[in-house]
Amino acid sequence: MTPYRLQNGGLIDRQVSLSFSFDGKKMLGFGGDSLASALLANGQLLVGRSFKYHRPRGILTAGAAEPNALMTIGQGGRTEPNTRATMQELYQGLEARSQNRWPSLDFDIGSLNSLLSPFLGAGFYYKTFMWPAPFWEKVYEPFIRKAAGLGKASYEADPDTYEKCWAHCDLLIIGAGPAGLAAALTAGRSGARVIVIDEHSIIGGSLLSDTATIGGATAIDFVREAQADLQALPNVQVLDRTTVFGWYDGNVFGAVERVQKHVALPKAEVPVERLWRIAAKQALLATGAEERPLVFGGNDTPGVMMAGAMRTYLNRFGVAPGREVAIFTTNDSGYALALDLEARGIVPVAIIDSRPEGSAAYAGHARVIKGAFVSDAKGGKALSSIEISRSGGRETLKTDALAVAGGFSPIIHLACHRGGKPVWSDEQAAFLAPESLIGLQLAGSVLGASSIAASLTEGAARASVMVSDMGFPVAPASFGEVEGDMASRPAKALWTIPNVKGKAFVDYQNDVHRKDLGLAVREGYGHVELAKRYTTNGMATDQGKLSNVNAIGLLAEARGVSPADVGTTTFRPFYTPVSFGALTGAYHGSHFQPVRKSPLHDWAKKNGAVFVETGLWYRSSWFPRDGETTWRESVDREVKNARVNAGLCDVSMLGKIEVCGKDAAEFLNRVYSNAFLKLPVGKARYGLMLREDGMIYDDGTTSRLSEEHFFMTTTTAYAAGVMNHLEFCSQALWPELDVRLASATDQWAQMAIAGPKSRMILQKIVDENISNDAFPFLGAKEVSLFAGQLHGRLFRISFSGELAYELAVPAGYGESVADALMEAGREHGIQPYGVEALGVMRIEKGHVTHNEINGTVVPGDLGFGKMVSATKPDFIGKAMVGREGLIDAERGQLVGVRPLDPATSFRSGSHILAKDAPATLENDQGYVTSSAYSPHVGSTIGLALVKRGSERHGEDVMIWNGLSDEYTPGRLCNPVFVDPENEKLHV
Repeated sequence: MTPYRLQNGGLIDRQVSLSFSFDGKKMLGFGGDSLASALLANGQLLVGRSFKYHRPRGILTAGAAEPNALMTIGQGGRTEPNTRATMQELYQGLEARSQNRWPSLDFDIGSLNSLLSPFLGAGFYYKTFMWPAPFWEKVYEPFIRKAAGLGKASYEADPDTYEKCWAHCDLLIIGAGPAGLAAALTAGRSGARVIVIDEHSIIGGSLLSDTATIGGATAIDFVREAQADLQALPNVQVLDRTTVFGWYDGNVFGAVERVQKHVALPKAEVPVERLWRIAAKQALLATGAEERPLVFGGNDTPGVMMAGAMRTYLNRFGVAPGREVAIFTTNDSGYALALDLEARGIVPVAIIDSRPEGSAAYAGHARVIKGAFVSDAKGGKALSSIEISRSGGRETLKTDALAVAGGFSPIIHLACHRGGKPVWSDEQAAFLAPESLIGLQLAGSVLGASSIAASLTEGAARASVMVSDMGFPVAPASFGEVEGDMASRPAKALWTIPNVKGKAFVDYQNDVHRKDLGLAVREGYGHVELAKRYTTNGMATDQGKLSNVNAIGLLAEARGVSPADVGTTTFRPFYTPVSFGALTGAYHGSHFQPVRKSPLHDWAKKNGAVFVETGLWYRSSWFPRDGETTWRESVDREVKNARVNAGLCDVSMLGKIEVCGKDAAEFLNRVYSNAFLKLPVGKARYGLMLREDGMIYDDGTTSRLSEEHFFMTTTTAYAAGVMNHLEFCSQALWPELDVRLASATDQWAQMAIAGPKSRMILQKIVDENISNDAFPFLGAKEVSLFAGQLHGRLFRISFSGELAYELAVPAGYGESVADALMEAGREHGIQPYGVEALGVMRIEKGHVTHNEINGTVVPGDLGFGKMVSATKPDFIGKAMVGREGLIDAERGQLVGVRPLDPATSFRSGSHILAKDAPATLENDQGYVTSSAYSPHVGSTIGLALVKRGSERHGEDVMIWNGLSDEYTPGRLCNPVFVDPENEKLHV
């Protein structure tokens, strides 16, 4: 037995002894212990240090709101900092280490910060680190970076696996306390699909710490019977060790299940954590209420603990909180603890009740001091005494444990994740959930219920109505009479305690005390959002679960208003921290992102392609042949062949979007800056898509296949973004338009056939006449292939500047069609070419990609000024594209650039300087956006954005790369290096 372990009682398994260590010290616990309960049983009160002052900290709670007992557990890749000891289950061999201290927990050099506390008040960093300016980089920033953070992450790879999955249900019940269990039994017996979630290792919530009886059975036996009933229902799934961290649109909830966080060596075939996305028709929030601390001097001393937490350690874990226990309360919950202590042979030395009337229901043996306050707690690393203040004076009381009960704050976070604001209730002295929530209802203490009986009744009634509305026959479950339950009347709010001498902390982890909040108000930061950032209250790992309501109350007093006028900060996911592993799931290492392979991937592979990752896609980069020793040799050959004979290139990665509906033309006319309303059927058109600020967002071709059917292509990188943009336009901007959108990127294999002989090759497999007269440049139509065996789409468009086509066929036929084209073109010298050759030819032709469309250019910068329609009434970007700065003649404009000496070269990203100008930022004229060696020109060529570029063709410049210290004399020129008259496109 350990020093504070009770001889009997609790839910621990005394037959299973577990050894563990804390800061290298060996200790013992039992099966069913939490790390926190085991530490307390061993008499370990000091468990950590605060962030700013490095003050000694002890265990304050028994749940997820714990701000102090943050440990680093595990070794190597399984190292986890900031683990809440109150939530970590004990297992054999667990290694825990305290944080934020050096060289040891008992002797921490950082505690000297407490001596400097008069100078480290709220906002000191804003005032201190401003002057002198040179100190920021040399002194302040290095010091702050070294001091920042809690715990240390491992540099070793995590050896464990994680998983993501979906679940669907009729009713999701969040919280398995009395209200949640009553709701689950009611809904489960109706036949509805029910998922019950609770963050603890055992369901039952507050019943696990209560000594009441329900229908003649102990609270613990009631929980066990309810659990057995739920497990017997095939339509009910119970997820313990699971925390719902967010409520999202569509009534989807995010949750993390700690599958193997309670074992020493996880099984390799089972994930350690599982991320759930749960789609629920309806959800019931039964998360209960969090007990509030009280703000008195020294309230952070180890040995000061929440009253409800003491009941949990006493009744669930069989651990005595101390030998001389005092209770400071503002409501009846403190008396419930007193009765439980007395039942275990521990008579409290005193109950200090702030209410003059005390509690009429208490009939125990402890001394009750009414109308009094604990003003200060003493002891440093362990509580030794408290100062009691009342109208008759002050009294010092010796004690080694102090329970505090400052009232309850309903745990309403999830109810506010979708924009709702909490509502202050003077009657409850707490913030309540917003009303009229769609898809989510509340029951139990989270709604203000003050007893087990009320929670059971309300949970059953709410669930009955919810599943009945879904069409399930149901009757509320009944549970018999509840006895021994001391209902706690709502506490009168107590924000400021009189006669405080020591520091009275509000946020324990960040060392925010009462005076900091007063200072924030005096200095003009009294708004709740400003006060949070000025004082750092609520910015700790517990995100203000214990501190925020007290902080709001103190701000309200300082401002002379109600907490309703102060309001709360914004509630956002995550409710408790979620590991990167859980968010990542299986997507790490080689599975970090999905691999997308074109329908022509195997065709390219068997033709010897070298692949390159471009976004999610594997694209054929070039096709080496025997005797070629460098990639440049292969690329040069592919370029020359495509310009002399023909080449086949896989362009399936282009984004493809079907746009249909009677208003499809009008829709495209508004999306693009150039006209699409009168595009003839059977024609394609190049389009520019602008952002609202007038900058180019994306480009591509759109073909009209019928009056109400268009086929849009986008750049590979922006395919998903453009689809989202179009959906937003359709649903939010112009919902009145009859238009439907469908992504078709994966449905079509698309290949470019380019070169002077491309028509002769294509005509062998295309059944229709595709002569220049019958199918001119920018033609687009559905075609029959192989004597009617297959149908596809043919577009006469060119990215190479040659006579060229793009053929789209159903994805499953891509490889066989490409093989057929290669066979048909054998006599004409056809060769495959990759994205490198494609890039060379597009630069030779002056075509732009997102190297040039980089988010900072407008159509005029690229020579596309005429594509901004002056006749259309409106299109996205029209209002902003004409701004003064966007039509400034000094803006960078697209030009070609080539070296004066063909034997020299330059790189993309190089800067353009005037011929004899020094290499300085002031002399920068622009930069090279794209460059490549052109076998047609016989030198490196490039495209660049240069100030007044369109006026400067023929000007000699210096091409400067500061990173490589390269200076290349060059000349600005027309950006079209090959066939500037576009004669090849129309043959």
